This record gives sequence, structure tokens and C-alpha cells, in this order.
Amino acid sequence: MLLAILAIPLLFFSPESMAQKVDLKMMTGPMGGSWYPLGGAIADAVQKEHPGVTIAVQPGGGVANVEAIEFGKCDIGFSNSSSGVDGVYGRPPFKQKMPNMRQLANLYPQYFQMVVLEDSGIKSVADLKGKRISPGPKGHTGEFAAQQVLQVYGLSYKDMSKVHHVGYNDTVALMKDGHCDGWLLTTTIPGAAIMDLASARKIRLLPLPEDKIQAMQKLNAGYIRRDVPKGTYAGVDYDVPGIGWFTHLIVSAKLPDDLVYKITKTLVTNVERFGQVVRDMKGATAKDLAMDIGIPFHPGALKYYKETGARK
Repeated sequence: MLLAILAIPLLFFSPESMAQKVDLKMMTGPMGGSWYPLGGAIADAVQKEHPGVTIAVQPGGGVANVEAIEFGKCDIGFSNSSSGVDGVYGRPPFKQKMPNMRQLANLYPQYFQMVVLEDSGIKSVADLKGKRISPGPKGHTGEFAAQQVLQVYGLSYKDMSKVHHVGYNDTVALMKDGHCDGWLLTTTIPGAAIMDLASARKIRLLPLPEDKIQAMQKLNAGYIRRDVPKGTYAGVDYDVPGIGWFTHLIVSAKLPDDLVYKITKTLVTNVERFGQVVRDMKGATAKDLAMDIGIPFHPGALKYYKETGARK
């Protein structure tokens, strides 16, 4: 009788509800970019499908997120393929190798874009000398890439009259008010924040010529050519050559395999939903997410990809 009574409460609990609660922290990107809303959508999907898991979404940056994973400040993070590979090998801007970082999923391409106002007279990166620029907050992959773009032109922050290390929304306000001349950022196309600026002021996108693209690739083999097609933004009726890389999700090697397996499955099975947040994710397959970009996969993610045939 006693055993029967003790067993009754168990009937009201499913294995999922009895699972141990897991609190995770996800670091994304700055407000106004694509990472923050996509991170929110991913967190919502995981929490809905796995009630025992909660994910706190916070702003971050491509470089900072790699370091946050390594030093236990977050569990999941957005980053860029160029930064991730640099982290694996301990190349600048990192001061050491990042052995705790693992690949979860490759997501979509990112575009490095250089925006000025059409009436600024600025038509080349070389024209930014002595101007006010916003390369983004320190610790972001785009900010490091901005320094390298200036470098291949023989320039540095010291050649600028002002460097604003602020996020997208603040930069848009500065540009609209005429307090910033050049905006160097990395996002999807069309970038929501750039569209915001283009709706209020006529803009121009600066090109990166082929010789400069090659110079950038010598600095980091993770840079790939990414052209912004004409018509992407109002008034920009010309193709804009440039560089880019892939956005990917990284996780801590310390996360349990079964948990990462579940998160990976949720990512793959909700791609179309995530495509409503970032259109470049529409139509992505498990093989796309499982693409090898030079960073070791977490065993939990690799197990799912192998089971679905996305990886051998």
C-alpha cells in the first residue's frame, strides 16, 4: 500500500518535466544587428522544445564571445568564422589558443560594409583619413576587420579625427545628425540598421578593390569575397565588391553531449522559422549547418549530424 501511494505522484510527471533544470547564457551581437534577434529566436525554440532548459540572451561580439566561451562567461555564442579559426590557433586579436571552444553550427554569410553619406565626398577608404568613423565596439570581429582594412590602405585609428566605438543604433543616430563620416560594420544584407539610415539620408557604400581584397586574405585566410548586389539599399544602384565570412554558433566543450545534441536538433528542424529573422538562413540544410570551417565540432552536435547524414 505504501509503495502504491508513493508511486502516485510519479504518474503526474513526464521524464522531460523531471529533467534537471539547465540555465545557459548565450552571447550574441549588438542591438540593431542580426545576431541578437536570431539568438532570441533560437533561445525561444530551444526553451519551447526542452522545458528544462532556459537561455539568457545577451549582446556581445564576435571576438568577445570566443573569449567568453573560453573563460566560462557564457555557454553558447555567435561568432564569425575568421575569428573562430583565429581563436583555435591563438592568432591576433587573441593572446592565446581557445581550446574550450567547439563548433555547433554554421549559419549564414556575413558582409563587411563601409557606409558613408552620399554628400560627404568620400569615395574610397583612403578618403577616410582625418574623418570621424565608427568601426563598432571594441572586441567585435567587424571592429578588428575595420582595423585591418585601414591597415591595407596604410592607415590606422591614429589617422582619424575621431573613432566612435559604439553600436549600430548609436552610429545611425550619429550619421543622421552629421557627427560621423564613415561606418564600418559587418552584418547581413540588407542590414536593418543600414536600411534605417538609408531611409533618412542618401548613402554610399565604399568598394574594396581586388588588390585590397587579396591583401586582406593574406592577413586572414578566413576572409572571402562578398559583393553587395546593386539595389540592396535605396540609392545604391551599383554592385559593391568587398569581403565577408560566415556567422556560426560556438559552444563550450564542457556542455553535456546530450544537451548539445538536443540544441543542434532544434536548430536544424527550425531553420525556416529562423529564416524569418535572418533571410539568409532560409533553405539552409543540415549539411549547410554541419559544414566544416576549421573548428572542432562538439561531440553532441557531431552525433546529430552523423545520424542525419549531414556528416560522415
